[in-house]
Amino acid sequence: MEFYEAIEKRRTVRDFEDKPIEPEIIMRILGAGLKAPTNNHLREWEFVVNDKKERLRVLNLVDMTSYEECEKMMDGFGMTDTDQRGMYHIAMPKQFSMLYNSGCLILPFFKIREPLMHPTCLSSLNEFASIWCCIENILLAAASEGILGVTRIPMTEELEHIKKTVNHPDNYAMPCYIALGYPQKGAKLPVQKVIKVEDKIHIGKW
Repeated sequence: MEFYEAIEKRRTVRDFEDKPIEPEIIMRILGAGLKAPTNNHLREWEFVVNDKKERLRVLNLVDMTSYEECEKMMDGFGMTDTDQRGMYHIAMPKQFSMLYNSGCLILPFFKIREPLMHPTCLSSLNEFASIWCCIENILLAAASEGILGVTRIPMTEELEHIKKTVNHPDNYAMPCYIALGYPQKGAKLPVQKVIKVEDKIHIGKW
C-alpha cells in the first residue's frame, strides 16, 4: 500500500472480526514500530503480546461506561462539538470489548529516566514522546496490512495491576494498550472532522 493511502486508511476501529493476526504480520508491524525515531538512538522499547487466553487476567480492571455515564462525563468536560461527542458515545462503552476481542493485544513499554508524572523539564518527556512515534508507526504499518486498531490510555490502578501481571521492570512504563485486528463488517466509525491544512499553518508567526 502506498504511504499516503495507508495514512488515509488508518482509522480507529473498536469492532473486530474473530480472526487472529498471523505471527509474521505482527513481527512485520512491530518491526515498523522499531524504525521510528527515538530520543537517545537506542530504541529502548519492549512489547508484551497477549493472546486471548491471557487477556482476561490483564484486562480485568478495564471498565465500561454506560450511555448515561458518558453523557455526564462529556457535560463535565464541557464538550459541545457534535462529532466529538459522537466519538465518545462509540468509544466509551467498548473500552473492554475492543481490547479483549482484538486480533492482537500489544502492551508497549519504554524505558524511563525519572517518574513520568513528575518531569523536571520538557526534555524529561523525551522517552514518552519517542514511544508514541513508535506507536504511530505500528498503526500505519497495520493499516497497510488491512488491519486497524485502537489505543487506550490505562488508569493508574490498571498500571499497577499490569505491573503485577506481566512483571515488567520498575524502570519501564506502559503508555497505552494497542489493540489490532481485522475490522468487523459494519464496524461503527465516528464521523471524521474535516480540517483544512491551510487553516492550521502560520507563516513566520502565529
